[in-house]
Amino acid sequence: MNNRTTRLASSRLAVAAVIAACAAVPAQADEPQQQPADAPAPRVEDDLHNNDDQPLGNIIVSANGLKELDLLAGTSVLGIEDVQRGAVTGQIGDLLTKVPGVSATSFAPGSSRPVLRGQQGERVRVLVDGIGTSDVSNTSVDHATTIEPITVERIEVLRGPAVLLYGSQAIGGAVNVIDKRIPTRIPDEPIHFDALGGVDTATNARNGSASLDVGLTSNLVAHVDGSYRKSDDFEIGGFQVAPALRADLLADAAEEQAEGELDEAAELRAAANQRGKVPNSAVESWTVNAGLGLVLGESTFGASIGWYDTNYGVPTRPGAGHHHGEEEGGEEEGGEELVTIGLEQFRADFKGDIHLGEGAFERLKLRAGYSDYTHTEFEGDEVGTVFDSTSLEARAELVQNPDGRLRGSTGVQYQHRDFFAVGAEAYIPPNLTDQVALFTLQEYGTGPFQVEAAARAEFTKVKARTLGIERDYDTLSGALGLVYEGVPGVRLGINGSRAERAPSAEELFSDGPHIATQAFEIGDADLDTERAWGLEVFARGDIGAGTFNLSAYRQWFDNYIYLEETGEEEDDLPVFQYLQQDADFWGFEAELSYPVVDTGSFKLLADLNASYVEAELADGTAVPRIPPLSLLGALEAQTDAFDVRGEVQWSAKQDRVTTFETPTDSFTLVNALVAWRPLRDNRNVTVQLAADNLFDVNARRHASFTKDFVPLVGRNFRASVRLSF
Repeated sequence: MNNRTTRLASSRLAVAAVIAACAAVPAQADEPQQQPADAPAPRVEDDLHNNDDQPLGNIIVSANGLKELDLLAGTSVLGIEDVQRGAVTGQIGDLLTKVPGVSATSFAPGSSRPVLRGQQGERVRVLVDGIGTSDVSNTSVDHATTIEPITVERIEVLRGPAVLLYGSQAIGGAVNVIDKRIPTRIPDEPIHFDALGGVDTATNARNGSASLDVGLTSNLVAHVDGSYRKSDDFEIGGFQVAPALRADLLADAAEEQAEGELDEAAELRAAANQRGKVPNSAVESWTVNAGLGLVLGESTFGASIGWYDTNYGVPTRPGAGHHHGEEEGGEEEGGEELVTIGLEQFRADFKGDIHLGEGAFERLKLRAGYSDYTHTEFEGDEVGTVFDSTSLEARAELVQNPDGRLRGSTGVQYQHRDFFAVGAEAYIPPNLTDQVALFTLQEYGTGPFQVEAAARAEFTKVKARTLGIERDYDTLSGALGLVYEGVPGVRLGINGSRAERAPSAEELFSDGPHIATQAFEIGDADLDTERAWGLEVFARGDIGAGTFNLSAYRQWFDNYIYLEETGEEEDDLPVFQYLQQDADFWGFEAELSYPVVDTGSFKLLADLNASYVEAELADGTAVPRIPPLSLLGALEAQTDAFDVRGEVQWSAKQDRVTTFETPTDSFTLVNALVAWRPLRDNRNVTVQLAADNLFDVNARRHASFTKDFVPLVGRNFRASVRLSF
């Protein structure tokens, strides 16, 4: 029995012990009770201060610390209604791109991760109810995030200095996904049922999810959910390749023809003229989860297990061949192979929220998760490289009982990851990462002025076993904020932060060809700790009958770590190397929602938002893959039974690029939707028809490694139904 099989078998047999042990391991989380079936679906909210007293059914901030402390200058919350409106692909990154300050890596339909304020990868944490997803999507853009959007309850996009409380990997922000796999309330009805399903035309998608919550006793509730998604190669609005790449391919074809290589010339022309569809972009995935929750007065406990399985294509750069090196006999075999990825994850979770009474501490919050993850890259029918990772993350948080003007909480966190790759292109050596962290967050004041402070100390050890290299990093991060609430309905503030991040194993030890990204990646074992000073000012609140949110920020990085193309080739692949130098980021985000007409039974709502980020390295060159200015404007007519929305989403041209990076043209997307709620007493039953990219624009996201040959989806008509009983 091989090592992988042994670990899978033992993890299955030991899951009960793992979950039980998690209760004794430091952990954290906070989640509200579920919404009743007849509660209105939550809309995007931006002022989430003082949500402790909100009734069941309203937005309640659940990520650790957000209820107790409001250091975040901007938090956006998407409810299940927003998920239904935006779930075009099965990846969390593409779902969030209409939120100010958010773009996506858009590597492929099967792999797309959020980009927050120009940061991605190791600087953006994707969380499941307060702890990490335990996949390896942060290590490479071709690795999918193990979250199925149509199974979530809501999504919190967290920005600003306080997100450092979730780890130094959240230096750019965090996305916290709340699902229902661990139930925390007894349903009012014997059985509660939720479902969401849909189809579309551009990807020929067929997707659906369903969940059941059953009250077994007056204190015990069981939950089960599952989902399935299948889509074909997706349609686009023009040529697959960008104009500059197409011109290069046609020039190469002319050169090959002049040399008498007619077959090669024909292949290059075919690649240059591929249009209307992106080959090898299909996705198929399924999930299943089960959980139990125990409710004992004001305390809750719960555990769950789940499985995530996906197979997706990795579009090949047209005209690029993948070479495998010297074969037996000394001959080199080259050519294009269709690359696909099979990904599996087994996950076990535990959560506890214990009421402690009237002493110094009000609650003890526990959260832990164990994951066994495998990612296999196939070259045609052959297994290329297998990436395998087991991980454990746990947190414990003591929440203080309010003592006069002082409120807050203190906690401890532990993370462990055991990673190895097997295959001819295992470009990352086997490695172990262990991290222990202590954090605290405090708020003082009840008047118009409030002082808020947070700190986090991390102790990280990264060890490459086969290389005999071990690096230790001790980092300290902190934030201090001043908030003024003297203007009715308006919250003004300024935050300062100092953040430190230890390099990841991938940044330190990568050295070899990576088939999926079609790059030869090289790390640097001597990378120093990355540090950043941050400053942010914000204003948010009410403006008449509407709401607004404004923020401006700047970060000054020392030893900023980035991946840049060097212009060299190795194994017929472009070389990308992890480098380090100082960098400056600055930007702003603005959002306004205002009811132009409001008669009570009819509302015409205007939504406007904008975001911009600029980043420059110390040598005066641009930081790679920074999203350009983006604007969104929408009008939405709302009645009790219908919503009708039209929106225009514009992205500017990005021509501030680094060496070997290509500019990206501007684009404008026009979208529309109609939502119908046929039941007056249950707004969570919704039928929706949507049209995305009505004018079939061939758009590309600058933050994507594959933007020159993986554009966004073309004109797409979608239909979906959401049920809750």
